[in-house]
Amino acid sequence: MPSAAAPGAGLPSVGVAILTQGRRPEELRRAIDSVLAQTGVRLDMVVVGNGYQPVGLPAGVRAHALATNEGIPAGRNRGAAQVAGEYIYFLDDDAWLPDTDYLARAIGLIRADPSIGLVQPRMMDPESGETLRHWIPRAGSPDPSESGPAFSCMEASILMPRAVFDRTGGWAEPFFYAHEGIELAWRVWDQDLRAWYDGDLRAFHPVVQQTRHSQYYRLTARNRVWIARRNLPFPLGIAYVGVWTLATIARWWRKPEALKPWFGGWREGIRTAPGGRTRLRWRTIWRMNRAGRPPIY
Repeated sequence: MPSAAAPGAGLPSVGVAILTQGRRPEELRRAIDSVLAQTGVRLDMVVVGNGYQPVGLPAGVRAHALATNEGIPAGRNRGAAQVAGEYIYFLDDDAWLPDTDYLARAIGLIRADPSIGLVQPRMMDPESGETLRHWIPRAGSPDPSESGPAFSCMEASILMPRAVFDRTGGWAEPFFYAHEGIELAWRVWDQDLRAWYDGDLRAFHPVVQQTRHSQYYRLTARNRVWIARRNLPFPLGIAYVGVWTLATIARWWRKPEALKPWFGGWREGIRTAPGGRTRLRWRTIWRMNRAGRPPIY
């Protein structure tokens, strides 16, 4: 007699990496439970402790502890190395999925349109339902319910085919924090694919004031410069840095407490090596331009 099929056989397999520093145990458990509740998929899940040993995890969820905080991009990469699956899903410990068919629906988008190499949902504050404008990584209308091609990603909830993720080279580890989602999305576009924002998919994430972090201004400036140096041909790199410099001055010219560390990071980005450099192809730049946003802002 033929043997019985294993539970979940035939369902799409998803490797899941959740990153935490152990500072939000209740939120972490909520994130884990929201993934374990997903239907129509097979899961291989790891919780990466960035300078922390995860404890008390549910059955079937593994822990992977890093001795020190290696930064957000590196932590996600360490998690990716620990899981297997046709798809890979990254979730931050303060985000969660309110719908149990989220992963199955996101995978359905990719299977229906193989040109999609990355899916980001509509991120919503769980109490107000608000979606911040910078959580909508596509050009055009600010309506968060409108789907379209994305040119960066809000990294807290990202699904990709595993093969696509591997070809990007992973998250940009030298960045440590901030803007790694821009480079990841560009690396998807450089595979003749598209990053995609889907306004019908939901993930919850509280609205957090980013500038609460003392290093926010420095790292956002440094990493903007590094994005240009790592990814763009020289003329476009100059334009990209110039656009963001002018935009920052216009935004914060009355806040010297913000501009001083920002320009410190800007100088650091110019003076220090940004790690690996693989320029986007001109074909990719043209495709992004036709889709609504050339990589200069």
